[in-house]
Amino acid sequence: MLIPVLIAVTVAVVLITIILIISSLKTKHSSTKSERVASTVQKKGVTAVIREYEKRLAHDPHNVEALSGLGDVYYNEQNWEKVLNVYKTLYDLSSAHTEINIADVTRRWGIGAFFLKKIDDAINILMLSVKKVPDSYETNYYLGLAFLEKQIYDKAAYCLKKCKIIAPENTDVNKHLGICLFKSQKYRDSLPYLKKALDVEPENKELLYDMAVAMSEAGMGDKALKIFTHLRPDPVFGAQSCLEAGKMHERTKDFQAAINDYEIASKLENVPEQIGLQIKYRCANCYISSNNIPKGLVLLKQIQSMHPGYKDVDSLVARFQELNQNQNLQVYLMSGTSDFVALCRKFITVFFKNAFVKIEDVSVAAESIEVICDVESNKWEAKNMFRFYRTQTVIGDIYVREFHAKMRDAKCDNGYCVTMGSFSESAHKYTEGRPIDLIEKDALCAALKKINMLG
Repeated sequence: MLIPVLIAVTVAVVLITIILIISSLKTKHSSTKSERVASTVQKKGVTAVIREYEKRLAHDPHNVEALSGLGDVYYNEQNWEKVLNVYKTLYDLSSAHTEINIADVTRRWGIGAFFLKKIDDAINILMLSVKKVPDSYETNYYLGLAFLEKQIYDKAAYCLKKCKIIAPENTDVNKHLGICLFKSQKYRDSLPYLKKALDVEPENKELLYDMAVAMSEAGMGDKALKIFTHLRPDPVFGAQSCLEAGKMHERTKDFQAAINDYEIASKLENVPEQIGLQIKYRCANCYISSNNIPKGLVLLKQIQSMHPGYKDVDSLVARFQELNQNQNLQVYLMSGTSDFVALCRKFITVFFKNAFVKIEDVSVAAESIEVICDVESNKWEAKNMFRFYRTQTVIGDIYVREFHAKMRDAKCDNGYCVTMGSFSESAHKYTEGRPIDLIEKDALCAALKKINMLG
């Protein structure tokens, strides 16, 4: 029983050895033949060699040696149209001519298709080659590029990573592998390859921009910001870099730095329309956040004329035009807490203009402040509670109920809820028969216009 098994194993080993020897001989033969063709071209010149092969093919269109030689010449000359025709013919003849190296033929045929932008054909042909010789650097490289061109990033990455294993010292693949991983949003993985590619091409601004984006997405904000800042004057990537730098400064509330980024972009030429609109929109909001409403309005109106209906520009223009005409309204909605409290105190004083007002307590919450005051006139005196909301939304009855309960706990005689928005119908209904007045946007705006903060 043991002897037949040993015989079978021995036969298998011998067969495998023979196949490997034949494959090696074919490769060597093909390589030697290519070298002979190159030597002949060097001696006689390209035109003479092509003419010689074409004469032989005129007598025998299926002359494998002549076709192979012609393929070598065209491939070395990068005449891709001719490469396509010659190697397709050789592939068609391969079933009848075992001396044809199918892996070499399909590799060159596929590469020719790639350079002619016939990407689907290139993928199909190169797949035939890689099945024959899985560890060919050139086949995997161009197959990876073809998949990258088709945005099939997982397969492209597989082929390009295989190239790194086959020839780790080869730097050509780093750029494409970095771009592939970047495009598939594997930002942290892409960074080592993008860095290595930039070592070879330090002036490649596209790679530099991609690396900055990858760093930003991978949580390396400081490093990314330095690169975006460096790229701001670039005629191609400058506008987008200004936009990214500005967004990063906005996130840290450094509006002046963001404005500086956006203003640099506004001086660049040939900025794509969509990027230009984003920059104007963001710059306008930064000016407004910096309490420079006039400049913000100028930019918003420019957007209105360039691109009507863009985002919420129409409502912003309407809102901030009103704010621009009423300095106290700006303070009410946008200023810091101390200025807001000062305005509310002034509002109460003006509200009871013929009485003496003594502020007892001020408490500040996230969206509002409360003021408790004693008011005394010639005819009456009362303890009042005011709540000032900065929100512009509709306030429901639940807030008014809570305010009423707090007012009773503080033993206040009257309560006033003030908002830049409005109160719901149920809130108005709740105040019926109760000592609470609801002051909404129109009444508040009218009152704010009468207040002189300097007086």
